[in-house]
Amino acid sequence: MLSPVKRVAIIGASGYSGEELLKRLLHHPGVEISLVTSRQNAGQTIAQVYPRFGSHPVARSLRFTDPQVDAVVGQAEVAFLALPHGVAASYARPLIAAGLTVIDLSADFRINDPTVYADFYGGAHPAPELLSEAVYGLPEVHGQQIKSARLIASPGCYPTSILLPTLPLLRAGLIGTNGIIADSLSGVSGAGRKAELDYLFCECNESVRPYGVPRHRHLAEIEQEMSLAAGSPVVMQFTPHLIPVTRGILTTLYLTPSRSITPADAGVFGQSIHQCYLDAYCSAPFVRLLEGAALPDTKNVVGTNVIEIAWRVDPRTGRLVVMSAEDNLVKGASGQAVQSFNLRFGYPETTALD
Repeated sequence: MLSPVKRVAIIGASGYSGEELLKRLLHHPGVEISLVTSRQNAGQTIAQVYPRFGSHPVARSLRFTDPQVDAVVGQAEVAFLALPHGVAASYARPLIAAGLTVIDLSADFRINDPTVYADFYGGAHPAPELLSEAVYGLPEVHGQQIKSARLIASPGCYPTSILLPTLPLLRAGLIGTNGIIADSLSGVSGAGRKAELDYLFCECNESVRPYGVPRHRHLAEIEQEMSLAAGSPVVMQFTPHLIPVTRGILTTLYLTPSRSITPADAGVFGQSIHQCYLDAYCSAPFVRLLEGAALPDTKNVVGTNVIEIAWRVDPRTGRLVVMSAEDNLVKGASGQAVQSFNLRFGYPETTALD
């Protein structure tokens, strides 16, 4: 039996993630969008800010307002927070106290340890008392906890592209915890909708460059979830790159098998990897395991909530190479948040995400 229609607020609906949330939730049968906030767009309708939604009656009538907590409490049962880190927690605390379910797309509740948060984000955690009840919103991994959560911390785009390929292997003991390397390439929308020199067209076009080296903020949640899966501390190397496309992430992982791999047994080890992924994701509607010669390609996942995963055993180097592709704004952000909403309120996991 489906839950009743939920009145939903989107706090910070003027960014790329907010736009993607609107796209999905406007057509969700279990959602009544009751409030959208944006300081710079206050007073305008959704359709005025996003003409692409102009055929939807709610988009033509519902206006952006300033983000006031009291208004959210009075008009919504669920709040999606599409806000910067540090700001989201200041809304989450009173909203949860008022009985709302909060799905936070920022980093504020992804990290369990406030000391680690302070180390990576440069300041004390704004609501440490809520960390113990926040559920890391990776549906394929924490789906059961999401179903009863008051506070869901939706993962970052890079962590999703890294964790879904590695967590089953770590849990099964098929790879070692040392020497994990991830190279990721992301479209410019991952930086958000902001006017900064580094993200202007002339700066990004015909350019590929690394950034956040050697300590990107997403490392905190990646290593946390890897360590929980492995049952021991994991430290890994991660290098993100900006590429001249609008959206999409491609990640390549270099992993060390937990036992030595020779050319003779590479096939057997590859089958064990395949079976591990099948066991983990055979019923996961948004994980596409590629077989044969197929390799992940962002053009196959952009606009969808799907992550593609493929792998190759390299007996020459003794490495396992795992690759993934996803849309950073859908599976890496808003789509995944809607997926968690569906689990939380009893809707089919694919609702508004097909």
